[in-house]
Amino acid sequence: MSRAHAHRVVVTGIGAVSTFGVGAEVLWRQLRAGISGIGPLHHTEAKQLRVRVAAQLPPTFDPAAYIPEGTLTMLDRSAQFALIAANEAVSQSGLEFSSKQLSARSGVVIGCGVGGDTTHDEQSRRLYKDNAVRLHPLTIVRIMINASASQISIAHGLRGPAFVVASACASSNHAIAQAMQIIRLGLADVMLSGGTDSCFSFGHLRAWEAMRVLADDTCRPFTANRRGLVLGEGAAVFVLESLTHAQARGARIIGELAGFGMCSDAADIVAPDAGGAGTAMTLALADAGLKAADIDYVNAHGTGTRANDAVETRAIHQVFGPHAQQVAVSSTKSMHGHALGAAGALELVAILGALRDDVVPPTANFDQADPECDLDYVPNTGRALKIRAALSNSFAFGGMNAVLAVTRM
Repeated sequence: MSRAHAHRVVVTGIGAVSTFGVGAEVLWRQLRAGISGIGPLHHTEAKQLRVRVAAQLPPTFDPAAYIPEGTLTMLDRSAQFALIAANEAVSQSGLEFSSKQLSARSGVVIGCGVGGDTTHDEQSRRLYKDNAVRLHPLTIVRIMINASASQISIAHGLRGPAFVVASACASSNHAIAQAMQIIRLGLADVMLSGGTDSCFSFGHLRAWEAMRVLADDTCRPFTANRRGLVLGEGAAVFVLESLTHAQARGARIIGELAGFGMCSDAADIVAPDAGGAGTAMTLALADAGLKAADIDYVNAHGTGTRANDAVETRAIHQVFGPHAQQVAVSSTKSMHGHALGAAGALELVAILGALRDDVVPPTANFDQADPECDLDYVPNTGRALKIRAALSNSFAFGGMNAVLAVTRM
């Protein structure tokens, strides 16, 4: 496995917020055990909706337990998640950004598909339903899509590059790829990166219902009777460092982000394309200096829709050839739901956990094989497996593809 890049990129901190609550280790333990966080939709308008299942944080979640009141008033739910996850990741990394030199050489790139959706919905109701003359004075800073990156930058004094990437369900992987590239180019030593989203507004749920891609029971990717995706919410943020910077300070290295691949289908706005998905995987392997035979695990995009799962299966066959039958493939969306802009980040938590513990998380709710989906999907129960390298697939509406290659050190 060659590493041709001048600055190799490693992970030294992880933080997460998910349907299982606050904490990256909490998320990984549930995924490893094959426990699904999908349950009844918690929403005041749930009775008006046809689909009533989701992967949401527990109703007992209280952001005030993690964020000071003065900051909390400026944050939409998606930015709350991102800041909580970032705080955990920084704490785990042991970094402090008090020195001007490190502050100037540290930045943040967050993926976000929707942004301040709940705030937008709430304030629109006030305007159009309640005929409010004035809206909340902090509405703009809550709904702007760059809010999560800005708030993380402010909270930790990160004065390097700071921005948000929005590419629907590929947002997290695109953001992490951009953060990797910033470090590789020597523009920063440390980057916080990941993704966040929370889209459980009434309007957003109605819009998803109109597309007729939501499951009405649970998410069962790659199975014959799969009925669609289940929306989730959450965030995951990672501390990325150049290898030399991490080693110089004696940091605990969790894993290496060895490569990425990005491309566009340039075809249909919603229909997936095996050629585009395959190209992104091939580019990630090449960037990492890996061969298909080096990959032991693929964390699939695996949404549970009829089209996506069959197309992704074909793409894996195209890229891996005969080795496709030896690769463990699973979709953790069967447990944490499809968190849209946060999806790839939550899935990277799963990959890093799998590398650390030598356990592949399963595809939950797997009950009946589909002839069109003929790979090893690690059904229902996690599997002990020595993992050298893994791919994380994210394929989005709009034909946007982003794949990460991750290795142990």
